[in-house]
Order: sequence, then structure tokens, then C-alpha cells
Amino acid sequence: MTAPVPAACVIGWPIGHSRSPLIHNYWLKRYGIAGEYRREAVPPDQFRAFVQSLAAHGYVGANVTVPHKEAALNASAPDDRARAVGAANTLWLDGGVLRSTNTDVEGFLNNLDACGPGWDRGPGKTLVLGGGGAARAVIYALLERGIGHIVVANRTEGRAEALRERFGARVHAARWDDRNAALDDAALVVNTTTLGMPGQPELVLDIGRLPGHAIVADLVYWPLITPLIRSARARELRTADGLGMLMHQAVGGFVQWFGKKPEVTADLRARLEADLSLPPTSPSE
Repeated sequence: MTAPVPAACVIGWPIGHSRSPLIHNYWLKRYGIAGEYRREAVPPDQFRAFVQSLAAHGYVGANVTVPHKEAALNASAPDDRARAVGAANTLWLDGGVLRSTNTDVEGFLNNLDACGPGWDRGPGKTLVLGGGGAARAVIYALLERGIGHIVVANRTEGRAEALRERFGARVHAARWDDRNAALDDAALVVNTTTLGMPGQPELVLDIGRLPGHAIVADLVYWPLITPLIRSARARELRTADGLGMLMHQAVGGFVQWFGKKPEVTADLRARLEADLSLPPTSPSE
């Protein structure tokens, strides 16, 4: 008898447009690893039962995307990072225990390191736009790197205040209407909202107020060049796009499931860019 091939999946609702299978199956082929990575469309009312029987479904672990990240935290044994962020996006079986973490944190940081080396060496303010799960991961990452002044602006002011209460004195809440004023001395701007995606309003931001050394990061990767990224590049500012974060956040799960740390390469990015150029719209992680 031969040993079963290890398999992992990405779970979401819906999930048809996920690019995660392209990433992981590319790495499996590149490193000659016998394994599989698939999509699983699981509605919210079936999510907990599904992940708690991953082995019965033939899986050693899974990625989790919208709308399941908070439910994944509650259905597993989370590490300190996932618990602090309040969401999990990566699951794996450790003996009989379903463990979880949040690789959005390292995905954000590693992408920023690659696109803007030295971004965290000097003092500077960061403006984070948005107040949801992605914003929590970004704020946690920034605090982990020692960033001392983080301003959060969200269209619902109470959510920005909640992040200040959650993460402490280095985080400051701002009104959405004050976001442009916060750009004047910002060294980093991070969009964690869906603004700029197809079907969503454009993110209106006065990039001209940023200092010349600032870096602009947008977690949106569809379209690949968002209006925010385009505006920043027009000013010759350094940028970090959402596709880079998508690739970097995938590394940790691959290590857990298949035992190999993969490289994020130009060839992988080119394949993803080509895939994103095809219809239809609205991909998710």
C-alpha cells in the first residue's frame, strides 16, 4: 500500500475565484512534492463541522478566507498571533489537535520588506485605512516591528476606536474625513479596505500631501494596479501591492503542510498576473 498524498485546501464562501491553488500547486510542482491543493466552498453554517473533520476529508490543513477567519479562530487552537489579531487564516493538524495562526501578519511584513527595504528603520507615522480583520493583522504587524505611531481611519469611527482600545497607546483613531490631513507627515499608508476593487467606490486620497520618502501599500490586488497604487507611482513613491502580500502570506501554510519553505519568485508573480488578466472578476485569497 502507498501512503496517501498530503492535501490541503482553501475554504471560503464563495471560493471559485481563489488564486491560492495556483500558488500552492505551482510550489508543489516546482519542488517535486507529491501533494494536492484544492478549493472547498463551505457555507458558514457548515464551516465548524468541516474544519473539525479535516482529516476525514483527506486534508492535513487548510487556508481560510472570507467569511470564515473569525470562525476559524474559534474552531481551533490558535497561537498568540491569531488570538491577538482575532482571526485565523491557516489551519493544520498537529496529532489530533487543529491548530491555527494568522499568516497575513508575516505576508504583509515580508511583502513590505521586499518592496521598500528599510521602511521600518526611521521614525515615522503610519496611516492605516480600514477597521476590519485585515486592519487588525496590519496593526499587529506594525506593532511587532516597533512602529510607534499608528493612525487608524475608518468610515465607521467606532471601529477605529475599538482598534485603539484593542492594541493600546501607540494606536490612534481618526475620523474618516480627516484622513487627508493625516497624510502630511506619514511615512507609510496602508489601505486595508475594499475601496478601489471592481464594484466598489474609488479610494479618494490626496497622495500629493505625502512626503517624498513615504511608501504606499494597498492590500487590494484586483485590479493589480489600483487607483491608489497608480497615484503613488505617479509621484514616484515606493509601493507594495496586494498581490505581493497574497504570495508571501501563503508561505507559512505551505511549510506546515508540505514541510518545505517555498520562494516567492518573479516567475510565480508573472503567472498570477497572467491569471488575473483573465475574466471573471472579484477574486479572493
